[in-house]
Amino acid sequence: MTRTITWISFLVIMLSCGSREKEPAGILKPAQMQAVLWDFIRADAFTTEFIARDSVKNAVEENLKLQQEIFSIHHISKEDFYRSYDYYKKNSRQMKTIMDSMISQAERDRSLKISPLKEQ
Repeated sequence: MTRTITWISFLVIMLSCGSREKEPAGILKPAQMQAVLWDFIRADAFTTEFIARDSVKNAVEENLKLQQEIFSIHHISKEDFYRSYDYYKKNSRQMKTIMDSMISQAERDRSLKISPLKEQ
């Protein structure tokens, strides 16, 4: 009887340790996904603020060019990004962590730009 309880306990522990969902192969790590998303947001803002106002340029085409540059800078493919994006959308806890980090970074960047230089 004691032996059976020991084996059941062992199996429960092993199953609970192995039940954590791991990232599938080919998914960008959270830090890299955050960097790529941050660049996407900046590219969209640039497109909206500057390119869309230029009547000579097609904003959609220019935004697609910027996205390709982002993929190139981060050494990923469009498929890598969208596969990862879909993964993180389905895993809201991880996506929230990424988004919270981006917001914190934006706030830090903004406070550095706004705060006056300290006199020495």
